[in-house]
Amino acid sequence: MAHLLGGENLTVSYATRTVLDGVTLGLEEGDRIGMVGRNGDGKSTLMRLLALRSTPDAGRVTKRGDVNVGYLDQSDVLDGDLTVGAAIVGDQADYEWARNPRIREIMGGLVSDVDWHANVHALSGGQKRRVALAKLLIEDHDVIMLDEPTNHLDVEGVAWLARHLKTRWRANQGAFLVVTHDRWFLDEVCTKTWEVHDGIVDPFEGGYAAYVLARAERDRMASVVESKRQQLVKKELAWLRRGAPARTSKPKFRIEAANALIEDVPAPRDSMALNKMATARLGKDVLDLEHVSLNFQGADDGRKLFDNITLRLAPGERLGLVGVNGAGKTTLLKLLNGQITPDAGKLKRGKTVVTAVLTQEVKELDDVSDLRVIEVIEREKRSFNVGGREFTAGQLVEQLGFTNQKQWTPVKDLSGGERRRLQLLRLLVGEPNVLMLDEPTNDLDTDTLAAVEDVLDGWPGTLVVVSHDRYLLERVTDHQMALLGDGKLRGLPGGVDQYLELREAALAGSTVTGGGNPVTSGGSAPAAAQSGPSEAEKRDARKAKNRIERQLGKLDQAEKKLHDLMLKSTEASDFDALAEQNRQLKDLAGERDALELEWLEAVEVLGE
Repeated sequence: MAHLLGGENLTVSYATRTVLDGVTLGLEEGDRIGMVGRNGDGKSTLMRLLALRSTPDAGRVTKRGDVNVGYLDQSDVLDGDLTVGAAIVGDQADYEWARNPRIREIMGGLVSDVDWHANVHALSGGQKRRVALAKLLIEDHDVIMLDEPTNHLDVEGVAWLARHLKTRWRANQGAFLVVTHDRWFLDEVCTKTWEVHDGIVDPFEGGYAAYVLARAERDRMASVVESKRQQLVKKELAWLRRGAPARTSKPKFRIEAANALIEDVPAPRDSMALNKMATARLGKDVLDLEHVSLNFQGADDGRKLFDNITLRLAPGERLGLVGVNGAGKTTLLKLLNGQITPDAGKLKRGKTVVTAVLTQEVKELDDVSDLRVIEVIEREKRSFNVGGREFTAGQLVEQLGFTNQKQWTPVKDLSGGERRRLQLLRLLVGEPNVLMLDEPTNDLDTDTLAAVEDVLDGWPGTLVVVSHDRYLLERVTDHQMALLGDGKLRGLPGGVDQYLELREAALAGSTVTGGGNPVTSGGSAPAAAQSGPSEAEKRDARKAKNRIERQLGKLDQAEKKLHDLMLKSTEASDFDALAEQNRQLKDLAGERDALELEWLEAVEVLGE
């Protein structure tokens, strides 16, 4: 493979701290590299050096003379006075760029819903991000460097960007380097991982899953990492082995080695124990939205954000919410929390419910900005129980990445990611029994995300998470629901993949406009989809729906009996019987998943 660019003995220091210490590395044609590391360890600094956007204190960056590098900064670098069209394509006429299929595909994937004639300064943060990405991607580059490209992108946007990067070049052509905390994205697009830490860069083969395994092996062999971090890495591996990334056929994730390392690691969560604790803390009633409707703010024409939706949260339920921008995910949390009164319908709240909400802005820390981190937590409570283990405030603060030195940092001096960590801790110390998280992964690095997930694993309450981070959703929630922008709330037995399929189907046949010239983005819908199902198809669907509902009712009864038997086996310490009952429960869960998918297909035909 041909060499594209590289750095030799790169050193960068700030005051008394050395961020990069004699780092030597390079990019070759065909490289697909993800960069990970703690916040502040030098990922963005290294990327700026390689993109020739800054100069090292020592060492040098070299690149082949004809190599063209495209770079996406974390910050907003667009001219706010330009229109969207001018910011992306400059003064090109519409027919010039629209005849290029690659540019049309990029426009359709990123800016189809952005006003072509609006000024950039009038756009939302997410829209500005997509405009900047579109401007970069329509250009011809040999190397693309992306610093947190998934920030402000929804699940759909992240999936589109992953597809684009995977198909942009042939396997042995081009290269990209990406810094992101989105672990699904890292696993999906990267074949190599660079870990930046302690002034050095360690390279690993494979995406995030392979990197976690290799790092655990390295740490075990070297015996240089304290047992607490090792246990956390092993727990993360247990999830990777059992979760979505391991179900894909990725040869770079060596299952045999993972099995040897995690054979004694329990499942990330003991769902039965947590549900039992949650029921004790909450009772039977938690939060119920019943037949709720809500108009768009300021809409005089009756347009509805929510149209007769019903949502019932059970004790210990872990729900993930996904949806298009503007579909009402944050508003739904506010409805559940009683901050907004619906236009129709009602909220029923259990007598013992104590809610806590992690907002996107984290303004709740403004009133304690002069206090130190440990003082904020100790002011709430000095000890805290997580999953049956007692923690002091200091231990809990340390678990989420605040070292002894950091614990005495004033809140006003914390970074964005550190503020989010502190606010989450502050909420947990208040011991709510219903926790709602609105985009909790913003500004957090991969190690911190794993630590947050570890804390949530032992948290016995009802959890609602709004996020575009599908790895987090699949990791900490047990099922997902979607807001598709049509006023309805839809269950997703097939998870985030099903949401993406539904969105793709909804967008099929739509057009995107660029300067007045329509550009086809999905082709025509099938004739059957255009004309709708026949009456015979509806009859069959109605029969199937009734049959499936009867079968699901029987499954409910069978699962209840199994749960009762498992409790008796636990009390009798009959572990052989417990293992067999657990196997039967998993079989029933698989059967339920298949039936729910069938039910969803029938409901789609009926238009319910």
